[in-house]
Amino acid sequence: MASSSRIEWTENTWNPVTGCSKISPGCKHCYAERMAWRLRAMGVDKYRHAFQVAMHDAVLREPLRWRKARLVFVNSMSDLFHEDVSEDFIQSVFDVMKRASRHTFQVLTKRPQRVIELDRFLDWTPNIWLGVSVESEPWLGRVDLLRQTGARKKFLSLEPLLGPLPSLCLSDVDWVIAGGESGPGARCVEAKWVRDIRDRCVQHQIPFFFKQWGGVFKKRAGRLLDGRTWDEMPGTTMQ
Repeated sequence: MASSSRIEWTENTWNPVTGCSKISPGCKHCYAERMAWRLRAMGVDKYRHAFQVAMHDAVLREPLRWRKARLVFVNSMSDLFHEDVSEDFIQSVFDVMKRASRHTFQVLTKRPQRVIELDRFLDWTPNIWLGVSVESEPWLGRVDLLRQTGARKKFLSLEPLLGPLPSLCLSDVDWVIAGGESGPGARCVEAKWVRDIRDRCVQHQIPFFFKQWGGVFKKRAGRLLDGRTWDEMPGTTMQ
């Protein structure tokens, strides 16, 4: 079911799919995996298989019952385009998002190659945003694949940011999120990496959202970048 989210760049989460598998360095300290094992230990039936990929028909139609418009992060505990999620189920998720047009759905993936494979079968209504996660320079190819999709609104999640991104191209990108890693074993982010991304967003008038410095004590580290918070989103006034 949906729940209010502590993730700064969304309002609610909706998880018709749970579970995933690691495919790149950014996955090393996956918060969703830690949470899945915790929920299993608490006896939550949805996570009885912990972090194995599972599709949940029971929660598919929940957004249709939400009356107030919401900003919804889809599958915060998984990746909709994981190879173990069936094409039929992906189509069902898209059908619900299309019908629940009062909500804005944020779909984030590390598998844009599968999006490309299915793209011609997907109905990218304006309320469905697509983003890719990129943690370091070797994974910038995900952004090139994002540009090839039919999504009307495209965004980047540069988190956990593990290195500089000097080759990052922001053409056809509508929004950029950046942030450091948090939790046990968190790897450090350097301010100059973040500033470079921020400055390019400002130059190209692309909304920039700085989520966190991260670390083991992320609340203590805070979210200020050069004395201010950066909470820009598509549709907001640039500052």
